[in-house]
Amino acid sequence: MTELQFKKFENELDDLVSFMTSNTWDFHANPNPSSERIVKTYDSGYYQEDNETYWIEYLNEKVGLIVIHDIDDTIPLFDLRLSSKYRGKGFGAEAVRWITDYIFTLPDEKIRIEAYTRSDNIAMRKTFQKCGFVKEGYLRHAWENDDGSISDSVCYAIIRCDWENKMITPIKINDVPF
Repeated sequence: MTELQFKKFENELDDLVSFMTSNTWDFHANPNPSSERIVKTYDSGYYQEDNETYWIEYLNEKVGLIVIHDIDDTIPLFDLRLSSKYRGKGFGAEAVRWITDYIFTLPDEKIRIEAYTRSDNIAMRKTFQKCGFVKEGYLRHAWENDDGSISDSVCYAIIRCDWENKMITPIKINDVPF
């Protein structure tokens, strides 16, 4: 394990704009968001209202960003972004484990955590699998990209009892008899 630190986002708009514009986000709807768009998203409350946002820091450098959506819901989701320089080094798995532990230790006992990614984001799909998330759905033409293209999406989730018992409960695929 590295020495990653997870620090609550404290309205650091300049750092956010710098982080988001200095990296390419190939597996997000907009791989190159503009400063204006980031500011608009920030001003709309995306990073604060109904969500919790955390910086991932390594050696005092902001190397990633986590946005936990629907934090007040019993089934939150999250978005994870890592700086290009730090991808492929195990930081994603460490971040997903932190997210999972954080959410499942909240006092209001979340039921499950969901995460979606594009089907071609193999690194993230492997990370989910490594962290105990189960592929629960393959959604055809479900990811709309800002350039007008459409991608397939994959849904992963981890349930509280699996996390508590350090196990994976198999899902029922094709359980309807024909």
